[in-house]
Amino acid sequence: MSLLELDDVSITYRLADGELPAVRGVSLALDAGQALGVVGESGSGKSTLAMALLRLLPKDARVTGSVRLDGEDVLAMKWGRLRAVRWAQASIVFQGAQHGLNPVRRIGEQIAEPLLVHKLADPDRARRRVAELLDQVGLPAWRAKSYPHELSGGQRQRVMIAMALACEPRLIVADEPTTALDVMVQAQVLTLIRELVAAEDIALLMISHDLSVLADLCDRLVVMYAGRVVESAPAGEGFTHPYSKALAAAFPTIGDPASRLAPQGLGGDPPDPLQLPTGCVFHPRCPVALDTCSTVEIDLRPAGDRRTAACVLAGEA
Repeated sequence: MSLLELDDVSITYRLADGELPAVRGVSLALDAGQALGVVGESGSGKSTLAMALLRLLPKDARVTGSVRLDGEDVLAMKWGRLRAVRWAQASIVFQGAQHGLNPVRRIGEQIAEPLLVHKLADPDRARRRVAELLDQVGLPAWRAKSYPHELSGGQRQRVMIAMALACEPRLIVADEPTTALDVMVQAQVLTLIRELVAAEDIALLMISHDLSVLADLCDRLVVMYAGRVVESAPAGEGFTHPYSKALAAAFPTIGDPASRLAPQGLGGDPPDPLQLPTGCVFHPRCPVALDTCSTVEIDLRPAGDRRTAACVLAGEA
């Protein structure tokens, strides 16, 4: 049994003029000590899926399927049990640290809060644990007395990681934790996350639109398009689905002037979730679409060693 198992998870938002399908039939599994990356364009359903794992979606969202953490269905948990799971068994690092931290409370108080709420430490022990966590993420202990606005963007992101580690959870969900950071700070934060996952045997689910970041950090990659998983593959071994290939081709190759000066992109825009195309939802933008692609929606199928893809051109290994 995997630490995290999603089975046919679908998420819809109730709107005044109907329902918007944000995530459609996603299934995946994640083991302890493994890093899984979820990538896709804006609007593909990545963050909605991440929020669903700990039931952080707004009330107008309806979630079906099952989200099992250590064999227990998170979607069926009573409120008291859910509170016990958050931070203690699974925690989340949000995209914007500036908005994820309380501006009028000191950093140390915010890191200590989950320890005190879950009664894992008394105030004295919590203060010592805060100093340990700050050191673990590369910040001096005296920063516990700082307010968020006194820290740089990279330092605030490190504080968010320290908060996520406070109760020693088995699963960390990172929702684009490096998007707002400059390249040097981004590299430092990614190195920190990689080292912590390896040292603490933590399962990491990382959401990003940056394929190069995920390929460097994760063991496996899941590619989402219009709310569906269109490919699941080992990181660093190339892709099969035309959409995945287009995402990879959009990044220039270091040392290759041709790709830097003329990066390949993908024409068109993602479809309107309220008016999804028939058949394969990617076919209007697909450079190799067949006639059947406009009428037949393909489920994930074997497409090589430890790889699946939702494409009619993906053959069995």
